[in-house]
Amino acid sequence: MTLGARLTRRMQAIVSGASVEDEGSPSPGDTRPLKQAAVLVAFVDRPHPTLLLTRRQPHLRSHADQVAFPGGGVDASDANIIATALREAHEEVSLPFGAATIVGTLAPYRTTSGYCITPVLATIPPDLPLVPDEGEVAHIFEARCDHVFDPAMLVRQSAIWQGATRHYWEVMVDGERVWGVTAGIIRNIGLMLGLDANPRALNRDVAP
Repeated sequence: MTLGARLTRRMQAIVSGASVEDEGSPSPGDTRPLKQAAVLVAFVDRPHPTLLLTRRQPHLRSHADQVAFPGGGVDASDANIIATALREAHEEVSLPFGAATIVGTLAPYRTTSGYCITPVLATIPPDLPLVPDEGEVAHIFEARCDHVFDPAMLVRQSAIWQGATRHYWEVMVDGERVWGVTAGIIRNIGLMLGLDANPRALNRDVAP
């Protein structure tokens, strides 16, 4: 069974009762509508599949030097939320249009900074000639699915932000700190697709 077929099967049988955890809406009293955005959660089709991740440039005004999926806000020219994710991936890492096979979308992830982020799941071939956009992306790397979806690798952390205690998830990948929204989305994918119960389920040497 192909990687895409494994993911599609799990999308079609999303774990009953699995809830989406996010950061929630912005501060009480903030009535501004959430800004729509999308990220491309690209599963690289290897014997042990990986997720495509980036580390943002340290000089950026927001989320500097943080690990993220390729993605960004919706443009008026985007046909739909999937088009947003594909366009952003092309801009940030030169992912060729047509290289990604879309599997589907999951429930949006809300952030306290006012974004509503839709994860767009897709598969891509391995070893594409990806090139980071120098203005935004400092590094492109991959994280093994059987590592990041392992609940033992995800650590619940907390920090004081704007006078309140905020909790977030974190997972280390070969020295890269994956945390915050990105780790939260990874955890949600694991919960929704049942990969937290079997992190090796996407590996080719594991029976589907």
